[in-house]
Amino acid sequence: MDNLLAILSDGMYHSGEDLGKKLGISRAAVWKKIKKIKTLGVFLESKKGCGYRIVGGLDLLSKKQIYDNLTPNAKSLLTKLQTLTTTASTNTLARQYAEKFDASGWVILAEEQQEGRGRRGKSWVSPYGCNLYLSIVWGFSGGVKEIEGLSLAIGVSILRGLKICGAENIQLKWPNDLMYQKKKIGGILLEIVGDPSGYCQVIIGIGINVNMPEDFSKSINKPWTNANKLLNPEVGRNKLAGVLIDQLLLLLESYKKIGFLSYKNEWLAHDAFIGKRVELIMMNNTIDGIVQGVDNSGALILKVNGITKTFSGGEISLRECE
Repeated sequence: MDNLLAILSDGMYHSGEDLGKKLGISRAAVWKKIKKIKTLGVFLESKKGCGYRIVGGLDLLSKKQIYDNLTPNAKSLLTKLQTLTTTASTNTLARQYAEKFDASGWVILAEEQQEGRGRRGKSWVSPYGCNLYLSIVWGFSGGVKEIEGLSLAIGVSILRGLKICGAENIQLKWPNDLMYQKKKIGGILLEIVGDPSGYCQVIIGIGINVNMPEDFSKSINKPWTNANKLLNPEVGRNKLAGVLIDQLLLLLESYKKIGFLSYKNEWLAHDAFIGKRVELIMMNNTIDGIVQGVDNSGALILKVNGITKTFSGGEISLRECE
């Protein structure tokens, strides 16, 4: 099926006969593969006398193109780069690796996630061939104390990567979302494997809406938008993936030394909710307050009834009051 997708990715019509010749299979076998492609949610069109085409084409992931967009320093930090057609979740797969061996420096991308995950047990809509779904594994020797504020610093690194590719005016929503004009453009999910007070591996999951069709809006209960509306015209998924991975590897390599404090001011400069009244939704209660920014560890600072309080990440969600 991958070879057939590669041929159809140009968005042009291809007859069943030509496809069969290129793939070395019968027209009946081509039709079976066409049916499988339709299950991916790809917009496949058939026209009598013309054949089949994927409407708008596909910008498929290319390991070589992604690797070529890494700087030499980032390449030296990369242990393995894996691109998959489909997986349950890149974070789930990365976690499985980390539980078996030291997978620090592994990067996994997939065209599609069948069970994409966000924070607080929510699903992450992950259709085929249009967004970025990637996970990075990185080892830290000092336990969870060493990764305070990491989720926020990663948000800054992604913002930097998007800016390199032409996207301006991206904002950050505590603790792990990227927004554009109050619409979600990406999210971050961190998971930890190992000793919380010693050597542990952090699985960093990142989802970026790049070119998701509007048809998927019914599956998403919050406003969202695509990065491709903001990126330079020549930037495709592979260029964007390479730039983001580059930024993230460089961050992870230095984070033990510099910590969140080196990213704090940049995070605050792009804080979507600073000075605004919000609801902080926790497992057992909801708190109203005015956002005052974040502290040196990345905890949210909230003024509640005139009293300043701090809140760390976890099972907490932030929502602007209307």
